[in-house]
Amino acid sequence: MQHIPDKKTPILIVDDDTGFLLTIKEVLLNAGMPEPALVSDPGQVMDLFKIHRFQFVLVDLIMPHVSGVELLKQIKTAHFNTECVIVTASDDIDSAVSAMKVGAYDYLTKPVRYEKLIILIQRAMERYCLRRGLSLYERKQFMSELNHPEVFEDMVAVDHAMARVLRQIEMVAPTDYSVVITGESGTGKEMVARKIHLLSNRSDGPFVAVNMGAVSETLFKDELFGHKKGAYTGAAVDKKGFFEIAASGTLFLDEITDLDISLQSGLLRVIQEKEFYRVGCTRTMDTDVRMVAATNKDVAHEIEKKRFRPDLFHRLNMFHIDIPPLRERKADVLPLARLFMDQYAAQTGKRILRMAPDLEPFLLKYPFHGNVRELKNMIAAAVLMEKTDTLTSASLPIEPSNSRADTFNSGLNPLDADTLTWTMAKMEQHHILRVLASVGNNRTQAAKILGIGRKTLHRKLNIYKNSIAVS
Repeated sequence: MQHIPDKKTPILIVDDDTGFLLTIKEVLLNAGMPEPALVSDPGQVMDLFKIHRFQFVLVDLIMPHVSGVELLKQIKTAHFNTECVIVTASDDIDSAVSAMKVGAYDYLTKPVRYEKLIILIQRAMERYCLRRGLSLYERKQFMSELNHPEVFEDMVAVDHAMARVLRQIEMVAPTDYSVVITGESGTGKEMVARKIHLLSNRSDGPFVAVNMGAVSETLFKDELFGHKKGAYTGAAVDKKGFFEIAASGTLFLDEITDLDISLQSGLLRVIQEKEFYRVGCTRTMDTDVRMVAATNKDVAHEIEKKRFRPDLFHRLNMFHIDIPPLRERKADVLPLARLFMDQYAAQTGKRILRMAPDLEPFLLKYPFHGNVRELKNMIAAAVLMEKTDTLTSASLPIEPSNSRADTFNSGLNPLDADTLTWTMAKMEQHHILRVLASVGNNRTQAAKILGIGRKTLHRKLNIYKNSIAVS
């Protein structure tokens, strides 16, 4: 069977069951959607793509001659932006998840829930249009092209790489897509999440940030879903979890890959079913939140090592924003440094008007493994040490020369070639020790500059001392 409507259609349904094809056609027409093209022979699909530009394809997983996964591969190879949904039997979910790895937008199980199918088609076609829009911006981006520049006034983003990130924010924010933000530590993932919320239709609702690495196994359900009074000893009153607190707003799941693998199925269920149980309650509660997740890890590597569920990632990753590290957007370094210089000069009551000529080239060459956060802390310490109206390289907590002095005589210079092999933990140690040295071992002041608690600083210093003693 092959049926192509007279009027151009963006929807194609592929299934060897003619009855299923006709039923889906009636469902879509009754829902006010375009009449779909229908094909029962998967071998005809790629030829049809030569004539028609389909935005959405619904594909049965099990078909004769060409499997749904094989057809999916062919479609995504030739027409990457076309969104595809797989239909599978309820006992073959593993194959459906495999199809999502190949590029399927989502999957449905038979018997198909038609209301869910309608929603999926609408969202998939929205994403198709969004992706097509993004393809227009593969060239260099410019801040002058932003539709809402006022929203980003508190962000320094001069480099073309960051201009692209801001355009992505503007494009995805008005949708209700879940978003995954990736980037190294210190690149500003939470700030990007907040901008998405601010430009969304949920901006009047709450923005709730949760560090998933800090959610323990024993408190997972209680923290995310809340509890009913009397659910356990000490539960004196009803408690709302993060999903309730974020109702009608945005729930930001920071460091999502740090969530223990044993807890990920519970989060996946809520995302899929859009409902949850409070601890100690038998009545389900509907959830209405926009999900934004972030991680500084390689998600593909975490999935390969079986530390992160691929089905959870695919549910969250309706849209992806990757924030480039500071060393890859050099045009932002000096504007950020000047901003931080002005901010900390005002805070400390100092009159620092400019940067010394030798400071700028040093900052441009510095690798900034800690990204914007490291630059901010570096300038904060330098402002504190500076005694003139010009910020000089001599005031930096990291010396541009080959000086070997620091609190514990680590003998490390960030510009040495071998520093490129340092781990983030080693970079963190070196920076903490330099900041501490710059303030004369004043731990309270150092903790303030570093943006951590004094107890955290004390604990880290004990670790460093012990490691030196062992070595």
